Amino acid sequence: MIVEKFIPLTFENTVENGEIEWASPSNIALVKYWGKKENQIPENQSISFTLNECKTITKLSYILKDNKTDDFDFQVYLDGERKLDFEPKIKTFFNRIYNYVPFLKNYKFKIETKNTFPHSSGIASSASGMSALALCLMSIEKQLNPKISKSFFNKKASFLARLGSGSASRSIEGDLVVWGKHNDIEGSSDLYGIKYPYKVHENFKNFQDTILLVDKGEKQVSSTVGHNLMYGHPYAKQRFDQANSNISVIKNILESGDLEAFIALVESEALTLHAMMMTSMPYFILMKPNTLEIINKIWGFRKETKLNICFTLDAGANVHILYPENEKEQILEFIKTQLVAYCQNGHYICDSVGLGAKKM
Repeated sequence: MIVEKFIPLTFENTVENGEIEWASPSNIALVKYWGKKENQIPENQSISFTLNECKTITKLSYILKDNKTDDFDFQVYLDGERKLDFEPKIKTFFNRIYNYVPFLKNYKFKIETKNTFPHSSGIASSASGMSALALCLMSIEKQLNPKISKSFFNKKASFLARLGSGSASRSIEGDLVVWGKHNDIEGSSDLYGIKYPYKVHENFKNFQDTILLVDKGEKQVSSTVGHNLMYGHPYAKQRFDQANSNISVIKNILESGDLEAFIALVESEALTLHAMMMTSMPYFILMKPNTLEIINKIWGFRKETKLNICFTLDAGANVHILYPENEKEQILEFIKTQLVAYCQNGHYICDSVGLGAKKM
């Protein structure tokens, strides 16, 4: 599908005002996206688990302006408080998507949003936030053009979300989502994420994710800055080739149910992501001492018990612990007794793989 198909030529209906609310989840990448081209096109493919409880709930209120103006008219609220510092990012997003959402300047918008997890804490709030907003906008477009199919609705929502945050393209639908054109994944695209289209072994159904909040403060480096550091990175090509290969490998793992191979790939991907940041210029170390303590504890526990516990990381210090549902009881006990002490104020979040966004 080419981008022109996302440009509406006409609208059948007129909508004067209303409000729409969506809850959209965050996601955790198993094969990581790190590095992008122009227009938020990924340098490499990625695949992620969609989370169930870590989500952004966004209500979009809109009223038709008396006269169309040459600028966007909106306000952003987080937890009921006006967030002026969020508004430049939303304006950039609106500028990027205006050709595909030409009614944006016709309305005055109020964007009210809240997260079920700490903002800027290494959990992908931009993914859930931008996808929730994109879904709200698509709901307005659906009112203007009721004949839009569910498939087109989801593809365009993912397409729009991607232009706000690349990983947001993976938060629309499905428990497993692939973003980035790959020869082994039918229907995959650089323009939007797709629900993983192949058989998944029972071992990976309702997989668990406990997020240990090692550091709930602002991230040391934004994801945008981090992605840009891949330009001219001495190991960029090798990293992109590795990710391309790992998509093929994880496809086989997901079908076979090989948990040992899954653990090796997921942990390697997490450490590679941080290796890219540590070897960029300028360089960053986003892990904290307690991040490393947790990783070593996980390795020791896994060796001792033979349980299928592993970790992954985003671009921050927090640790996502992944494990099968049938091992949940023992692993949660380990987390509570041995790992929570390394969390900031003892905070952690228990989550599981979910099915995507939901209209409220």
